[in-house]
Amino acid sequence: PLRPAGRPRTLPLPSGRTAPPGEAAAVTAFIDRLPGGSCALDMNGRITFVTPAGADLLGAGPDELVGALPWEALPWMDVPQVEDRYRAALVSHQPQAFTVLRPPDTWLAFELYPDPSGVSVRITGTDPSESAPAPPSASAAGPSRAVLLYQLMQLAATLTEAIGVQDVVDQAADQLLPALGAQGMVLMAPDDDRLRIIGHRGYSADIIDRFDTVPLSSDLPVARVLTTGVPYFFTSFTELRRAFPATVHEDGMAAWAVLPLIASGRPRGSLLLSYRRPRAFPPGERAVLTSMAGLVGQALDRARLYDTKDDLAHRLQSALLPHTLPDVPGLKVAARYLPAAQGLGVGGDFYDLIRLDEHTVGAAIGDVQGHNVDAAALMGQVRTAVHAHATVGSAPDQVLAGTNRLLTDLEPGLFTSCLYIHLDLTTRLACVATAGHPPPLLRHADGRTEVLPVPPGLLLGIEPDSRYPALEFPLPAGCVLALYTDGLVEAPGVDLDDATAALAGLLEQADPADLDAMAGTLIRHAPAPGDDIALLLISPCG
Repeated sequence: PLRPAGRPRTLPLPSGRTAPPGEAAAVTAFIDRLPGGSCALDMNGRITFVTPAGADLLGAGPDELVGALPWEALPWMDVPQVEDRYRAALVSHQPQAFTVLRPPDTWLAFELYPDPSGVSVRITGTDPSESAPAPPSASAAGPSRAVLLYQLMQLAATLTEAIGVQDVVDQAADQLLPALGAQGMVLMAPDDDRLRIIGHRGYSADIIDRFDTVPLSSDLPVARVLTTGVPYFFTSFTELRRAFPATVHEDGMAAWAVLPLIASGRPRGSLLLSYRRPRAFPPGERAVLTSMAGLVGQALDRARLYDTKDDLAHRLQSALLPHTLPDVPGLKVAARYLPAAQGLGVGGDFYDLIRLDEHTVGAAIGDVQGHNVDAAALMGQVRTAVHAHATVGSAPDQVLAGTNRLLTDLEPGLFTSCLYIHLDLTTRLACVATAGHPPPLLRHADGRTEVLPVPPGLLLGIEPDSRYPALEFPLPAGCVLALYTDGLVEAPGVDLDDATAALAGLLEQADPADLDAMAGTLIRHAPAPGDDIALLLISPCG
């Protein structure tokens, strides 16, 4: 971003366009007139821009500065007050200032102006009499202490957003490898008496396959740290071979850090970081690497628990919904279920198709309030009750009344809507009753779609003696009946009648010969799922 004296430069503008020469010259003149110097850092702490005056004040060329971390290019900045102020700027997003000595005798004042996209820095010379005493010099061996502490902070912030195990693996690799100069990473966790690789970066599949599921009793450092909780640092393969004679040099790396993943006071896994070049691992770096591994271990422990709960919840949901819909001659059906975007991915929406005899079927759809395991459990009870009442030949109003009495006795504390339809395929007549549920849509063969005017009924589980009036209607040839939950139409700021009319319009345009394609179209046009969605399409044929 710097130019030799007297040569105009082309500047990219925030809009993404390139400034024309005249405008570029004006921008350059504006920068050059400002007192002192300036530079900019990205969110990874690397310098993305520096003015000529800024480079002069820092005492380094632009090629040394741009793309580098300040503490690597300028070892004299690896001092506690710089770290503290820089960390405070990133955490608080508030301006910070500090003064530091550039050896041998130049004092510089830095003003930091952060926002979520990076940090702008103003640099000026300052009066030595107003400056603090010179800080101790920093060691330039390996990554500076400021770099490591900054990365520790960044890793902690990033891992708080990680959800599942794969998310932890990706975040750890994205954060650790570029910042630490490592070329390889492997995350491992015990599985019974073996060590399973749960994520890796920078290694071929062949090597990973050879070391996956090695016994925990193996004389390997990645297994040893699980039993001792003590990290290992090997600056060369000779050093590694001396400690573990059975080790074979297969990965082509030159240095390794093997770290325990500690959570709740005990090792939960191993983290291997590898480097293509020799590395000294000074004491400060070893301490920070061990702390980073601890953060990964805690995040991994939370992620594995989340994955376990998520898997359990989805298996519960799968068990409560019908695995397949019955094959009824003379009837085509298609169904979809989509959990809410938030929560455990389970909820209280359900659908069911119940074969009553050769010529009659029952169809039900319902919605229990909530997106959690409690809602899913109650949904299972409601679906079972509807199914039980339907199979003994009860009419739709009786099916809902019986289910309502059960829920009233259970006092679940959750609202439940439900709609039940009895379809006679011989007479081509249907009868429907609803308990506070959105009315079904009926698409005729010519595409005309109507909202069936079902008499409203009270939600289930509120009043034990509630009655549910029914509506009888014909099933014309080529029609499609659409049953759905409110997640398919409700959206903040959108009138429900308008949303239902829009759904009817989609139904009109879809091909009734392909119910699966029709269901996919309706789901794709649903609002962003802040609520569960269930959809059941039914079409008499033949």
